[in-house]
Amino acid sequence: MPIKVPDNLPALEDLLKEQVDVMADKQAERQDIRPLRLLLLNLMPKKQDTEIQFARLFGNSPLQTEMILMTTASYTPRHTEPGYLRRYYRRLDDVRDDFFDALIVTGAPIEQLPFEDVAYWEELTQIMEWSRRNCFRRLGICWGAQALLYHFHGVAKHHCGDKLFGVYPHQLNHSNGRLLRGFTDTFPMPVSRYTENRRAELETAGIEVLAESDSCGIGMARHPLTGDLYVLNHLEYDADTLAAEYWRDREEGLATAMPHGYFPDDDPAKAPVNFWRPYAFLLISNWINDLYQATPFDLTRLAADTPRPNRP
Repeated sequence: MPIKVPDNLPALEDLLKEQVDVMADKQAERQDIRPLRLLLLNLMPKKQDTEIQFARLFGNSPLQTEMILMTTASYTPRHTEPGYLRRYYRRLDDVRDDFFDALIVTGAPIEQLPFEDVAYWEELTQIMEWSRRNCFRRLGICWGAQALLYHFHGVAKHHCGDKLFGVYPHQLNHSNGRLLRGFTDTFPMPVSRYTENRRAELETAGIEVLAESDSCGIGMARHPLTGDLYVLNHLEYDADTLAAEYWRDREEGLATAMPHGYFPDDDPAKAPVNFWRPYAFLLISNWINDLYQATPFDLTRLAADTPRPNRP
């Protein structure tokens, strides 16, 4: 089924070239179907790249989805034209009285800062609190996952020394149920972070570890009561995303090592190959199916029915 996106969204052209099933607002209005409403809080610097990465994954599901784009009001991104954000993105005040099947919080290149030092942290805490009553579930990616874990469950992030950077094999925890159905016992995930969450602290908070790596720790975790999913790494990344980060860091004078297990023959002159995308499609397809089976048809019921992820 197609994914519904805003009319005239610039990313639409790229999605159509990839033969992703997409549908503009006007076309969707002629159908008598309630799509799953997915609110994407896009905190990444390259907004359009992230839009394409997630729309590609949402559009692969047999269920119809609608991707609604969200940004912060208290912080204006430096790499995106304000007019673009005004046209295609919503802020908390725009959605305060609306309801969604899920809130997705992306990563952000700010993980070395304490949460409270992030320019938009106060607003983000308001968005997360608002999501208790207005969003059935939450999905966090990398720093977004860490922010959700910290706010709702008091789980801290810890610096791990050198940047964890590359594509690393992860092992399944076989008690994880249907979210990772179809995964092989070991699967690759792109990693790009300086911090980690620790198993003992997650388990103390009642969080289930779904997948982890001997080299870079926890890859995915889930709250068993709310169904909130925390993906600490980047299955959504394109083939060249880590390469762009590597060359950016080098140009900025950072001593970032070559990404592990990424460039063919460890030669940065060779174009990397995306060998993790099948798992990205599978994870999001499983997640959407699980969400579809649990979310109420009438989203206004969320105000009374949704389990509340509580802080300790």
